[in-house]
Amino acid sequence: MPGENLTRDEARARAKLLTVERYEVALDLRSAVGEHTGSGPRTFRSTTTIRFRCAEPGAATFADLLAPSVTSVRLNGRELDAAAVFDGSRIALDGLAAENELVVDAQCAYSRTGEGLHRFVDPEDGEVYLYTQYEPADARRVFANFEQPDLKGPFTFSVTAPEGWTVLSNGTVDRVEPSGAGDGAATSHFVPTRPISTYITAVLAGPYHHESDLYRRTLLDGSELEIPLGALCRKGLAKHFDAGDIFTVTKQGLDFFHDHFDYPYPFGKYDQAFVPEYNLGAMENPGCVTFREEFVFRGKVTQASYESRANVILHEMAHMWFGDLVTMEWWDDLWLKESFADFMGAFALVGATRFTDGWITFANRRKAWAYRADQLPSTHPVTADIRDLEDAKLNFDGITYAKGASVLKQLVAYVGQDAFLEGARRYFKRHAYGNTRLSDLLSVLGETSGRDMAIWSRAWLETAGVNALTPRADYDAEGRITELAVEQQAAESHPTLRPHRVAVGLYRKEAPAGERPGALVRYARAEVDVDGPRTVVPELTGAPRPDLILVNDDDLTYCKIRFDKGSLDTLHQHLGELTDPLARALSWSALWNLTRDALLPARDYLELVRRFAGAESDIGVLQMVQAWALSALHHYSAPDAREAAGAQLAEVALSELRLAEPGSGHQLAWARFFAQVAVADSELRMLSGLLDGTARIDGLDVDQELRWTFLAALASSGQADEALITAELARDDTASGKRHQVRCLAARPSAAVKAEAWDAVVESDRLSNALVEATISGFDQPGQRDLLAPYTPRYFEVIERIWQERSIEIGMAIVRGLFPAAQGDARALEAADTWLDGHPDAAPALRRLVLEARDDLARALRGQECDERAAA
Repeated sequence: MPGENLTRDEARARAKLLTVERYEVALDLRSAVGEHTGSGPRTFRSTTTIRFRCAEPGAATFADLLAPSVTSVRLNGRELDAAAVFDGSRIALDGLAAENELVVDAQCAYSRTGEGLHRFVDPEDGEVYLYTQYEPADARRVFANFEQPDLKGPFTFSVTAPEGWTVLSNGTVDRVEPSGAGDGAATSHFVPTRPISTYITAVLAGPYHHESDLYRRTLLDGSELEIPLGALCRKGLAKHFDAGDIFTVTKQGLDFFHDHFDYPYPFGKYDQAFVPEYNLGAMENPGCVTFREEFVFRGKVTQASYESRANVILHEMAHMWFGDLVTMEWWDDLWLKESFADFMGAFALVGATRFTDGWITFANRRKAWAYRADQLPSTHPVTADIRDLEDAKLNFDGITYAKGASVLKQLVAYVGQDAFLEGARRYFKRHAYGNTRLSDLLSVLGETSGRDMAIWSRAWLETAGVNALTPRADYDAEGRITELAVEQQAAESHPTLRPHRVAVGLYRKEAPAGERPGALVRYARAEVDVDGPRTVVPELTGAPRPDLILVNDDDLTYCKIRFDKGSLDTLHQHLGELTDPLARALSWSALWNLTRDALLPARDYLELVRRFAGAESDIGVLQMVQAWALSALHHYSAPDAREAAGAQLAEVALSELRLAEPGSGHQLAWARFFAQVAVADSELRMLSGLLDGTARIDGLDVDQELRWTFLAALASSGQADEALITAELARDDTASGKRHQVRCLAARPSAAVKAEAWDAVVESDRLSNALVEATISGFDQPGQRDLLAPYTPRYFEVIERIWQERSIEIGMAIVRGLFPAAQGDARALEAADTWLDGHPDAAPALRRLVLEARDDLARALRGQECDERAAA
């Protein structure tokens, strides 16, 4: 990635100098089809005209472009020597006038890494599909521009593409004309966009399956708003495409945001395209949102998957206001869009759709991401110090998204929902089509809430780390509370104690009307502002002794929940009897945090899973608990205890699979989990039987996706050879099938297989981003530690070269994916420390990735020591 970076200081200097008036971008994509005969990358023609003003006539600046070659550069009618002014990533521009016109004619490369203009060939039918993905700074791979968020401008796109293709961009199509070359191609001319940043422009082209709908709404002034809706996927996925449900959630979201934002959707149409080999979950390109096509479900999935898709749809829709209409000035304030979208996604999910338990998923899944990120050595404040684009790329993390959203949820409890939403409304109207900083948001929230937002911001947005809250109760002789206090702790590395608005719930075993006998139910609750190391909750004085004290009941704040001894004992015996699903989810999450912090032995956590996971009614919580159980087994369990612990989990998984309601989401979740823990011969025979039809579980539909799940387990245990995997690909000769096949092939327990997989990822760049991901996933198997041990030193030998040679997306995938976490021993930790000590001048982003993986490994080793002590 040499020469591709852009610093914050450079961006600020350029923003002071330039004002963009408009872009005109012409792309000729006819080269996407047919044979590629050249020796270099397959390219397309990109012609860009930028009209911009300069505050200091005579000054110099640069435009951004990543392209194999530039044909011509013309500035204000003056031809520049392309070879002299273009260095591979920047075009030097000097002698600027007050009013300028830059025209760049370049040959840009199609992407195979999901960055820029990605080209995908469907193995099922040979069709070619194109789409763009830019965030944070890959629009420069497609057209020349000023690649920073605060140099917005209107964009007018024209795209020439093969005959019969669907071509979309941010705006609606103005007209379509024959290309004039007699090849059947056509040029689509799009209407100009409103002023937007380069990273949210978009182009999509190919023979996509396209379905349409229309959203209508009468606005407060009596006018009618109509938004054309589109939903697209590859033709090969059309039979699985449930566009109706996508449109339903889309309309519900548009209703919700119009009700709350008082600012009509500003970008005309609303297309949503589900595209192949996508690196992200989705991207908020205004009018042309892109999603990973895995959200088109090829087989049976649980309701948690539908909820997740709905949440992502609403998250991206919230960005139309937070991020697209009003955009952060620089990536320091990335949270201004991502935290809000993450919060609003859950807020709208609960308020507008059938997924009314969305806050449970938020508490259980999204916050787990935040808690992990906030305890890494790379943790940072929600509003971060982003020095350059590499920093920006790595800050799309659990803090920017999930912690930021959690902090906003706490802010709503702090200032009130009405004040919060009124602040958002003023923010949109005041800064529409502009760029903002933290101070702009705090200003409007201060106006609407009457609170001193600077104090709140310093505590929550400008400091890093997560606090732990622990209840301490004293009782009188009759068992009544004489004092209940909440103690707040912070890590030594991040010692800030914060103000928390929390609810404290008291629970006891009883059988009130409508509850099952022995249920663990809440009988008292109080809200309190926790501030400082110790806060008394006077409202609960005199309450009868509880069996469980739950701090942060109802999940109002962002913290790690701790328990007093009596509460922890209650959970060990009665976790499954908690009747409130959110309280249960919070307890599961807290217990997992205790395990990660080496305060609860992994064997105790796994015992809780064995005893109570089968009774978990919320499918999303169950699947999260199962994922944590796998992590506890493979990373936090004492090595000598893993085999027995895995056997116990497999036994429980098979039992729950047989007991689950036939055809239910719980049955499917237990089937997948069973495949992940099956190791005994009898268990593997069961998987083989379910594959070939000689075994059957009532109600379990072993569809194609589940077949691959079972086959992956058989492959990693040596029970599925190349012939069997190839035969399965013949059954499912699709893009999805190919990814599964690659994963299964790399999972086989063979030294030759591992060497081949390593070389395919590390020593070659022939694989697409999706196949790199699949190969790494198969290569890294927790039950193959001896096979993978030789790759620990090789990993540290190659990562600096990988970082220099590959794109940042592929570099991140390799550095994260091949780190020897599966070794889980002190030797791997020592190797990481040796590399870090010996490479102080390596790229900061690379060092951060290694440091994070090293910290996860060190945490796992502390967990193993805790588990070993418990055994002793």
